Order: sequence, then structure tokens, then C-alpha cells
Amino acid sequence: MDSTTETLQHHSLSVKLWPPSQSTRLMLVQRMTKNLTTPSIFSRKYGLLSKEEAEEDAKQIEELAFAAANQHYEKEPDGDGSSSVQIYAKESSKLMLEVIKRGPRTKEDGEEMIAEKATAASQTVFDISGGQRGFIEEEEARLLLGPLTEPGNSYTRICFSNKSFGLGASRVAAPILRLIKDQLTEVDLSDFIAGRPEEEALEVINMFSSALEGSQLRYLNLSHNALGEKGVRAFGALLKSQNNLEELHLMNDGISEEAAQAILELIPSTEKLKVLHFHNNMTGDEGAVAISEIVKHSPALEDFRCSSTRIGAEGGIALAKALGQCTHLKKLDLRDNMFGVEAGVALSEVLPAFPDLTEVYLSYLNLEDEGAEALASALKECAPSLEVLDLAGNDITAKAASSLAACIALKQFLTKLNLAENELQDEGAILIGKSLEEGHGQLIEIDLSTNSMKRAGARLLAQVAVNKPGLKMLNINGNFIPDEGIDEVKEILKHSLDMLGPLDENDPEGEDYDDGAEEEDADIRNDLDSKLKELHINKEE
Repeated sequence: MDSTTETLQHHSLSVKLWPPSQSTRLMLVQRMTKNLTTPSIFSRKYGLLSKEEAEEDAKQIEELAFAAANQHYEKEPDGDGSSSVQIYAKESSKLMLEVIKRGPRTKEDGEEMIAEKATAASQTVFDISGGQRGFIEEEEARLLLGPLTEPGNSYTRICFSNKSFGLGASRVAAPILRLIKDQLTEVDLSDFIAGRPEEEALEVINMFSSALEGSQLRYLNLSHNALGEKGVRAFGALLKSQNNLEELHLMNDGISEEAAQAILELIPSTEKLKVLHFHNNMTGDEGAVAISEIVKHSPALEDFRCSSTRIGAEGGIALAKALGQCTHLKKLDLRDNMFGVEAGVALSEVLPAFPDLTEVYLSYLNLEDEGAEALASALKECAPSLEVLDLAGNDITAKAASSLAACIALKQFLTKLNLAENELQDEGAILIGKSLEEGHGQLIEIDLSTNSMKRAGARLLAQVAVNKPGLKMLNINGNFIPDEGIDEVKEILKHSLDMLGPLDENDPEGEDYDDGAEEEDADIRNDLDSKLKELHINKEE
């Protein structure tokens, strides 16, 4: 190729990269406007701009960024324009951050221009997840990722979530990530290959994994990528180099038995791990055994979520035993699995090891009365600062209500109690209500919906609720409360009806579960006398 041809092709490439088309400039203004008007952690701190103000600021930002980039281009007319594109993106990002930190203008400063530009060194978070979910290709990747190429930048956290990277965009991103990987501590790659064919997605993952290999991360989020075993192993280079992880998120990733085993094999150390989330996977019992090995070697674990993972009794027991090593646990979420009574009892045996437990989510585990009673008895002796107790959908009847009530009575820091979709009936509901009468000033939500409850239980719960000034929701929907019972509840709560949840699924003519329905109030109260006395004694212990 002769010099003339090279010059012509070089000039042609420059024209393509700079200046950007008017439609590209308009697209940037629209995207910045949307980002400036979308609620975020920054808007909660600095305030959210109106659409009109955001649009005005976005136009000013784009004009200033274009002017700076164009001035650079004019000084280097023989360049290919790529450095001007980077300046365009960098200046836009810096100015937009300054507007976000400035917040909405007051009348006094409404005429002022955008405040002095923030330096790249003051920025630590690089997040492109805002706005609509979309596909990212090469040209847009160059524009979006430009700020990461600035020498001396101080980004330590990157979030590429909600944007699907193709091969072209990945070829742009990989060398950039390789340059900054040593300064990164937090990487969010959740939902970053959505809609891509498997072959392309795996190649993209390999490129990102290789680029980030050797980084020392404390936080890694690979959720919502339908990884399966192939995807997990494609991330092998990255995972093998992680020895200091404190948070790992693998939710909705198709984590099967084989994928779980791959995770166990690839991550060299989880000694510092504090947060581990495996929600919504197809792990099963065998996969749970692999996860339990990870848990067993995570002594610092504080937050463990393994909900909706198709785990049965065998896997539940394995997880329970492994969790016994995690004495710093504060939040436990095992909802929506098939544990059964045996796994529930196994879990109750390790609960005393968690003195700092504040949130417990054990709904829809088929615990039945035996499992619920075992767990309640264990919780009664530990977790003094428990704030959330969720045991919904476990076929719990009034038989287990005494044990539950004795536990609940001692948990004075409770903010949320969920016993929905059980079979407590009036007898159980009254026992639970009585356990909440004294103290419990921090309660925000009580849910006893769908419990075959009638008038007596509903009335008692309303009487408890009306004396909790901070309560936001009393949910007694889906029960068998007669019309007169509903009227009674509404009369009790007449000055705070907004706390009463919807009653559209209540069946006032629901089947009787007591042949002596005409005398149910008196009968129930007589039957409860001894249980309530026992509950009172337990509360004073």
C-alpha cells in the first residue's frame, strides 16, 4: 500500500469518527436528560432535577463537551478523531456528575452556569446502567467508556449492568479494563450479555474475564446472565484470581449442580466473604452440597441468600450444617425451597450459633408444625435483635402457635412479622396477637393473611395494631371474616384505616372449621386461657 492510499484511508477514518453526526449528539442529550431525571443514590442525596431543567443542563453539557473535543480535533487535523471522541465522552461525564451533585437550581443561582468541573480524581464510581436496557456495540462503547481511559482516573467501582455487550463493544472494553483492573475493587457485570447467542455470549465473557484476571475485588456481581456451567467456566480466569472477595452475587444465573461445582472449584478462597447470594437458580440437592462447601469455608459470612433454588431435604440439611460455621450471620434467606420438616429441624440446631441475626426469611419451606416449633424454640434463645421474621406458607396450624408466640413475645425489635398462608385459624391468630401486645414499638408490618381466620382473630389483631403508632400495614386479607367482623375491625381502626390492607380476597362465607360457630368467641377464649397464662410466664423469663 503506497503513502497516498494510506493518507486517503486515514483521512476517511477521521471523518467517520469526528465530528459526530447531529443524531449522535441529540442521542447523547436525550440519554443525559434521562439519567439526570432518573432516581438514584445521588438524587436521594442531592435532589432530582425536573425534566425541563435536566434537558437544559444536558444541552449545555453537550455543547461544552463538543466545543472542547472539537478544539482538540482542530489542533490535530490529521488524527483519526478517536482522541476527540474520548474527550467528548470524558467532558460530558464530568459535567453531568457536577450537575447531579449540584442538584436542582434555586432561584438565586438559576442563571449561573454549570459549576466548576469536577476532576477525574474525585470520581470513584463509573456506572452506565441507567436508562433503558439496550445493546451496546463498538461505536457506543467507545463513547460510553471514554472516561475510563483518562490517565490518572480514580474509578474503583464499575457497573456495566443493564447493557448487553456484543463482540465489537467487548473488543473496546477489554483493553480498557485491562488498563484499570489493578485499581478496581468492585465490578458489576450483571445482565451484560442479555439477548446474545450462546456462542457470542461465551466469547464476550471470556474477553471480560481475561481482561479482569488478577484484579483484587471485594465485590463481584455476575447475576442475571443465565451462565450455567459453561458461563461459570468462561469466567474461570477472573474467578481463579479472586482471594479477597467480600460480596459475591450469582442470582438468576442457571446455577445447576454442575455450575455450583464449578464455582466451588474455581474460587480459591472465600475466607473474607460476607455476602453470598444464590437466589433463583436450579441448584437442587447436589448443587446445594457444593454450595454448602463454599459456605463452610466462609466464616465471615453475614448475609446468605439461597432462595428459590429447588433444594430439598438433603441439600437443606447440608446447608444447615455448613451454616453452623458462620457465627457472624445477620441475614438468612432460604425462602421457596423444599426443605421439609427434617431440614427445618436441622436448621434449628444451628440457629443458636447466630447471636447477631436480624433478618430470617424461611417462608415456603414445607416446615409444618414440627419444623416451625423447632425453629421458634431455637430463635427464642438467640437473636435478641431480630427485626424480620418470615414463616409464611409453611402449613403451620394453631398447634405450633404457642411456641411461635413465646418466641415473638421476646423479639422487641421486630419490624416485620409474616405468617401469611398458614392455617393458624382464630386460636393461633389470637395467640400471636397477644404476643405482640406488650412493647414491639418498632413494628411496621403484620401479615396474617390467608390463615382461615374469622371474627375473633381479626378483632384481636386490630386491637393490637391500633396501639402500634409506627405500624404501616396490617394484612388480614384472604381469611373468613364475616361482614360484621370487618365492620368491627374498621371501627377499631377508624382513626388509622390507612394501615389496614386490602380485603378484596376475604371470604365472609368461608367454610366453618368449628361446628360451634355460633359460640366461637367464647369457646376460643376458654380454650386459650391456659395457653395465654403459659405465654405470660414465658415472657417474664
